[in-house]
Amino acid sequence: MTRAGKATAARPLAGEPRAGGLASLRAALSAEWTKLTTLPGTGWLLLALVVATAGLSVLADAATSCSSGSCQADPARVSLTGIYLGQAIVVSFAVAAMTSEYSTGMIRVTFAAMPRRTAVLAAKAAVVTGPVVAAGAVAVLGSVLAGRLILPGHGFTAARGYLPLDLADEPVLRAAAGSVLYLALVGLLSLGVAALVRDTALAAGLVLGLLYIVPIVAAVLGSSQLARHLQQLAPMTAGLAIQATTSLRSQPISPWAGIGVLAAWAAAALATGGIRVRRRDA
Repeated sequence: MTRAGKATAARPLAGEPRAGGLASLRAALSAEWTKLTTLPGTGWLLLALVVATAGLSVLADAATSCSSGSCQADPARVSLTGIYLGQAIVVSFAVAAMTSEYSTGMIRVTFAAMPRRTAVLAAKAAVVTGPVVAAGAVAVLGSVLAGRLILPGHGFTAARGYLPLDLADEPVLRAAAGSVLYLALVGLLSLGVAALVRDTALAAGLVLGLLYIVPIVAAVLGSSQLARHLQQLAPMTAGLAIQATTSLRSQPISPWAGIGVLAAWAAAALATGGIRVRRRDA
């Protein structure tokens, strides 16, 4: 074969997939899905996400009443209270998906088989997001249904200006779909932090602290301007603004702007974790 022929044979023809591109990502997705589905407790965590979220929402519905026309409760938000608990399970699920390989040393095998480390992280993000969205959607649908059935018996009636919760109602649909999106973004935030610190307890503690402690600090500060700014910047208080369907002007941040803040936190965590994964050995 001539030199020209060898050069031509070495180059991929137009339209052929390049090695390490889409094919490598598919291989990474398949491998990460296999590892996730064989990780002990994966199914139980997803079941716990559904049960805990819907269960707490039922309790919140049962404990909330509107005894007069002046009650200020947001029915959609009350019915989605379980997200406050469900997100903690999402944190555990996403962190374990990343750190389990570091704790056993299997991450070295993963990187040896898949040298493109950013593809590995992207695949982990995809396989974590899918189950969280699926389980989160079931949990949210159950929560909304519970609110539709329970709240009218607690004074949230049409006579007082409260129609039954209905996903055909745009604000309720936005609150429900936004809650599922919120859980997915919490999962990505957790995955990014886990990639950065590589320790299960530390990663979970950092994310849970970020989610729960900052709102407590804001509550202690009361109605000050600093408290409002913290609510606008904290991932939980900003992200869960997506659930608001009443009194939107009194919220510290608008619904979609709030979910955008959480998305920025998740993107920053994944970017920082990705840099650590690329530059540091397992």
